[in-house]
Amino acid sequence: MKHVLVIGANGQLGQSLQHITDQYAECAMMFMGRAQCDLGDPHQLEAVFAQNNFDYCINSGAYTAVDLAEKDPEAAFKANTQGPEHLAKICAAHQVTLVHISTDYVFDGTATEPYDESTPTAPIGVYGKSKQEGEQAIQNHLKEHYIIRTSWLYGPFGNNFLTTMLRLAGQNKALTITTEQIGVPTSTLDLARAIMALISKETAPYGVYHYSNEGPTTWYGFAKEIFTQSGQIDTVQLASTEYYPTFAERPKYSVLDNHKFKSTLGIPGRHWREALSEVMTLL
Repeated sequence: MKHVLVIGANGQLGQSLQHITDQYAECAMMFMGRAQCDLGDPHQLEAVFAQNNFDYCINSGAYTAVDLAEKDPEAAFKANTQGPEHLAKICAAHQVTLVHISTDYVFDGTATEPYDESTPTAPIGVYGKSKQEGEQAIQNHLKEHYIIRTSWLYGPFGNNFLTTMLRLAGQNKALTITTEQIGVPTSTLDLARAIMALISKETAPYGVYHYSNEGPTTWYGFAKEIFTQSGQIDTVQLASTEYYPTFAERPKYSVLDNHKFKSTLGIPGRHWREALSEVMTLL
């Protein structure tokens, strides 16, 4: 039996892990939200680990407000850099393997082909920089780690692009969505399954992995498919724009190369449209 702590239990990925946990009988899962396990409180973290005997810790907690991070970098670095650093040190002391979720925003977006794990990171904003430094802190303090970079997360739980689009569609508002960025929407359910597959495998080499669904698109392309699958494509006023101003600059191209993950785990990829169809059934 593997004993697994999930930090960030109330976030969209944490809830997705809870949704699928009964499919992994070999894992005893403990889910903790910020109130019970705050990444910003190393004393509380230490107490949680001292009182339990974990084999793995999945860190799905993070500061993800990209625009707000530019205005409040201290909060972003506290959650995304200092928190993972404390966590890595505690995992090292208690011989716990850490599975940490990172982001495509550690890249600058100037590439024209998918980023693999060997590509040098070069974040262009506070959010990406804070996540990059969190990765480095884990690598500096803990050998037994898996860092999983993913992209454009959405799912049936919490607030995300999918739930926002469906909410706005119900308000009969005209929607203008950008085509400026190219990436891959990734279902939190599929990411949760990928994490559990990594833990179940046990023999996967430690290090950085990329995981997303398959098939590059734009935010406009994603929105169009959401309304197509929801049966609203003919009623929503949907338009595209090449440029949509945001406070924080975002990578224009952030497609991830998943070959290492798929070959190591022996699992096939899934197109984001198919993954979206599953998520839609749970809304």
